[in-house]
Amino acid sequence: MNRKTTLGLLAAIALQFLILIGMYISAQMPLWTGEEIRLKTIPVDPRSLFRGNYARLDYNFSQLDASLFPADRKLREGELVYVSLKRDKRGFHRLAGASLEKPEEGVFLRGRISGTWLRDSRSSYRVRYGIEAFFAPKEKALGLESELRNGGVAEVMVSGGGRARLKNVSGNSIE
Repeated sequence: MNRKTTLGLLAAIALQFLILIGMYISAQMPLWTGEEIRLKTIPVDPRSLFRGNYARLDYNFSQLDASLFPADRKLREGELVYVSLKRDKRGFHRLAGASLEKPEEGVFLRGRISGTWLRDSRSSYRVRYGIEAFFAPKEKALGLESELRNGGVAEVMVSGGGRARLKNVSGNSIE
C-alpha cells in the first residue's frame, strides 16, 4: 500500500471512531449535565428473554390526549413533541402541558409520537421519551419485578433540551 492509501484508511478509521465517541457523549450528556427529577412510574413488563433483564416502564404522560395539540393538525408517527412538567408538593414531576414547540423555560421532556388510538371515544397519542426501559443485573431486575408491581419512582436526568435518561428506578411507595 502506498502512503496516500494508508493515510486515507487511517482517516476513515479515525472518523468512525470519532462518530462513535460523539454518539456516546450525546447519549450521556443528560446524565452528566441534566437536572434530576422524580417521576411516578408504572411497570409494564419486568423481563424479556430476548433483551435481557430489564423493567419496561410507563408514565402517566406516555399517552397524551389529542386535545393537548392543535385541533387542525394530526400528528404523525416520529414527530417531535415537548411535554412540560411541574413539580408537585411531594416532589414528583407531573404533566403540565404539551406542545409541538420547544418550551422557553422550565422542565420539559422531548418525545416522539409512536402511535395513535382511540381511548374513551377520544383520540390519544403514544409518546416515547427514551426512558421506558431500565436495564439491571439479573438479581436487581428480579427484585424490581416484585417491588414495582404497584408502581415505583424513576429518577431521571433531564438536559436543557429535554433529552432524558434514567438514572435509577426504585419500588418506593408512591401513594
